[in-house]
Amino acid sequence: MLTHPTLDMLRDLGLHGMAKTFQDLDAQPESRALDHGEWLAILLEHEATVRRQKRFEARARAARLRHDAQVEDTDFRAERGLDRSLFLKLASCDWIRQRHGLLLTGPAGAGKSWLACALGHKACREDFSVAYHRAPRLFAELALARGDGRYARMLKMLARTDLLILDDWGPEKLNDDQRRDLLEIIEDRYERRSTIVTSQVPVDRWYEIIGNPTIADAILDRLVHNAYRIELTGESMRKQRAIALPKAVQA
Repeated sequence: MLTHPTLDMLRDLGLHGMAKTFQDLDAQPESRALDHGEWLAILLEHEATVRRQKRFEARARAARLRHDAQVEDTDFRAERGLDRSLFLKLASCDWIRQRHGLLLTGPAGAGKSWLACALGHKACREDFSVAYHRAPRLFAELALARGDGRYARMLKMLARTDLLILDDWGPEKLNDDQRRDLLEIIEDRYERRSTIVTSQVPVDRWYEIIGNPTIADAILDRLVHNAYRIELTGESMRKQRAIALPKAVQA
């Protein structure tokens, strides 16, 4: 068998997964019992796996998630009011396909950002584009972009992202520019893309954070009524881990 020319051709075509698998199969005597169709099926399966992994890695890098969190590692034992069935339903990513939103509220340390990042990580695995932004920093970046001509381009990028995570929104009231920025973002994404918003402030107080009644009505009408809600409770999980750490050390 002309192994080397075949490997060179596969690599030249960018079929690196097939090339690696071809080399592995050729080194295994038992693989000679496979017919041509079985060889081809194995090569194609490995090439598809390699490409899926590369797409996931590229999407995960682009997402710039705050936490390296995965839904499989979610702690459902902590007393924080997390509905297991709802969260696992969200982990299927069907709500992203249906262009719904998610509002994640609760006290500091309850795990809002971690859960949002876990869902973002799963969305990357499901081949969705994801972008993570802390709300205060995003508003600051948009303010700079408004001054140097990048504003429209930034809004366009945000609008095209399949899942946008706006983390740590509130409790400071928005100024005029921030209100307009948020309205532009939500308007562009309404019924087109999915958004996760996390906040320490309960949803029923978001109206006062936005400030302007007309803009608040427009934002909340688009943001709230088409979204799932997770309302966490309880003490900070960071505090609980800090208390438990000395016991673990002593053990």
